[in-house]
This record gives sequence, structure tokens and C-alpha cells, in this order.
Amino acid sequence: MLKNAKRWVPALLLIIVLATVWGLMADSNRGSLSAANRETYQGLKLFSDVLELVEQRYVDEVNAKDLVENAVRGMIQSLDPHSTLLDPEEFKELQVDTHGEFTGVGIQISSRDGFVTVVAPIEGTPAHRAGLKAGDRLLKVDGEAINDLREAVKKIRGPQGSSVVITIGRAGFNEPKDFTIVRDVIPIESVRYAMVKPGYGYVRVTNFSETTAADLEKAMSELKGGGQPLMGLVLDLRDNPGGLLSQAIEVSDMFLKEGQILSMKGRDAANAREFNAQDDEDEPDCPIVVLINKGSASASEIVAGALQDQKRAIVLGTTSFGKGSVQNVETLRDGYGLKLTVARYYTPSGRSIHEKGIAPDIMVEEGVVPAAGPEAQQADDGAGEAQQGETAPVQSPDAEAEEEDGNGDRQRPIELRTGPLTEEKLAADQQVMRAVEILVSHNLLSER
Repeated sequence: MLKNAKRWVPALLLIIVLATVWGLMADSNRGSLSAANRETYQGLKLFSDVLELVEQRYVDEVNAKDLVENAVRGMIQSLDPHSTLLDPEEFKELQVDTHGEFTGVGIQISSRDGFVTVVAPIEGTPAHRAGLKAGDRLLKVDGEAINDLREAVKKIRGPQGSSVVITIGRAGFNEPKDFTIVRDVIPIESVRYAMVKPGYGYVRVTNFSETTAADLEKAMSELKGGGQPLMGLVLDLRDNPGGLLSQAIEVSDMFLKEGQILSMKGRDAANAREFNAQDDEDEPDCPIVVLINKGSASASEIVAGALQDQKRAIVLGTTSFGKGSVQNVETLRDGYGLKLTVARYYTPSGRSIHEKGIAPDIMVEEGVVPAAGPEAQQADDGAGEAQQGETAPVQSPDAEAEEEDGNGDRQRPIELRTGPLTEEKLAADQQVMRAVEILVSHNLLSER
């Protein structure tokens, strides 16, 4: 049977199977087959028998290459939602996602509770502008039901300027809702910054790509070089789906003089590691408030958890996504890749936040700062409109009762983070303003 399959199976898959079988058979011949190896050997025999029967007797002609690849893919995906076999196209896309750009709608997705789930929309992308939110369940793409991550990614990405219809299920929706989104080139811009008010800086990190730490260092230099001491910093990690572990460690180290950043524990001793901050004598000494929400995942949770546990920052917002595992990406033969969970990480206090998330020190829902008076109106840049005779309500991103603009489009607090970063938008963002209030109060108390 294996000789027959050899015509079809890519080298990477065939070699894996053959090497395992030959190794186990050799052990068996020497009488040294362990109980674990014996189970593996019996499992491979079962696989071989089933593949042969399917090839010979299935009602339709089958492609053994596809059968074996799907079997391997299913084996990996059965481990956890974050481990997967990557075909050559997917492997290239993964490499692009960490340092380049791609064409699509701009969402980070994962598998949760059996559904393909939006971890976070990437700021400023078509998905972000259309109103997709962290926690949305992706049910269909162009009318076709979606069952796994691989399928979802392939269907969502496409040529620039083409449209895709994504059907979303969301808490608060009476029924699934279709979002028609025009694909575009999705740049990976990881750091944006501005002064909220004199002496108080704001930095938004949208993802952790290869240049994030360097870009953040430049942003901090600009904020500190404005001719006035930096008295407080708002570090915004909302809707940041994560990225490279190395960048999360470097970013954390920028704000810590000493102490642990995180520890990793895995079955393999090589994956049992501890990362500690190094004093480079350039760390800012101003108070920090970190913003998180349910779209903050993985690398952004590492940063928030480290600064929280080391008492270096106050964490404000809503509970984060809860991805506390570490994946290595291995290069396989013939352009394939393997993303495999190899460890879980723990915050400096020893917390595992996997499927729990980070709880903020101060719970503040996303929303728009209320208007100053009953006659005042919010700016039309995403802050919504005041209803006649009353102030504009503070709105949660999950609320159904969102104001409509003159065109019938719903205004969302998330739109405050779309497009150019302006003082007006920061001033309308309830969480940002609450963070600034805390920083100012801290400095006033320190002066007494």
C-alpha cells in the first residue's frame, strides 16, 4: 500500500510515515518496542489499512496526497486551536503577516468554542471600518458555511478592490448579520502616537511585528523630546491580536528596569524558559496606564500582564482575550510549515491567563465621552450624535442602542481609533480620558 501511496504523497508526509514505521519495526525486531511505541506502531498500521481500503474501494476515485495531508492536518488541529499544518501558500502568508503586507479585510481570527472567532480587527482596515468586533463569530463567507480557520483565511483573502460578504453572529444580534467588505492592501503599521495633553503621551500598538519595538522606541523618543518632561503615558493595546513573542519581551523590557517578564513551561525542557528585564538606564520613569479589551490577545497580554504584576502600570479597560500559549513555527519539506503549541506562558506572579484573560485593575467599558451639556453635540468623526434634549449616551461596543448618523450608519466607539490620530478623537474616547485622569491625579498626589 505504501508503495502505491508514494506516487501521491509529498515527500514531507511520506518520509515522516516511513521513517516512523521503519524505526518502530526495527525496534520490534530487536525486541525493544516500548508500550508507547507499540501503540504508535498499531496506530500507523490502522492508518495504512484505512488508506489502502479507501484508495481501492471508495465509491469515487480519491487522491492519496490529499487524504494523507488532510489526515495530518486533522491530527494537528485535534491538539488545540492554535496548532496547524500550513501548506506552502499558508506558510508564505504567515511569514508576510509578521513583516510585510497582505490583501484582505484585516482581521485576526482564531478558533474558540468550536467557532471561527474574530480575535480583533486590525485598526484602520476595511473590517475595522465596517464594524467587525472582537468576539464576533464568523459563520459564512460569501454564503458558504465556515468550519475551520484554514478555510476561512483562504476565502476571506482575495484581490484588492474585490468584495466579500462575511456573515457574523454576535451577542445581542437577533440573527446573523451580513457585512459586505471591500478587500484592500493591509499594511502592518504597529505603532502610532500623539500627545493627549501637554506632558501626557499616548502610544497605540496595533500588533507585534518585526519592527514594533524599534518603532515604539522612536515614538517614545519623540514624546520625550517635545521640550517638556513626560509626566504620564497611556499605552493602548486594545484590539491588538498579538504577534511575535520576541517583540512582546522587548516592549515589556522598555518599561521595566528589573524583574521577570514571563516564564514558559512545556514538556520539552528546551521550552522551559524565563525572560527577565534588563536595566538599560533609558526606561521612562513616568506613571503608565495600559488599555486592554477582549481583542487584546497573546503578545499584548504578555506586556499587560508583565507591567501589571510588576506594579509598573495600572491596567484599565475590559478583560482580555485569554491566549496564554506559545507556538513555534517549523519549516518542513516542500514549502510546508508546522505551527505547533510548545509551551504555556505565565505572568511574573505565576498566573496562567489561558482562556481566562487578564482582568483590568480598573474596569471601564469602551464608549464615547458624554457631551458637556444637553444642547451639545458630539463631533461626527465617530463620537455619535446627541439625541434631542439629552446628552449622547456612553456606549459599549456590544450595545445594540448605538446612535445613527444622518446616513443611517451606526456610530461606534471603535471608530475613534480609525484613520488619523487626532486630539479630538482621543478626547472623545472614554477609556483614554479616564486613563489621563488617573495619570494627572497620580502626579498631583505625588506633588503633595
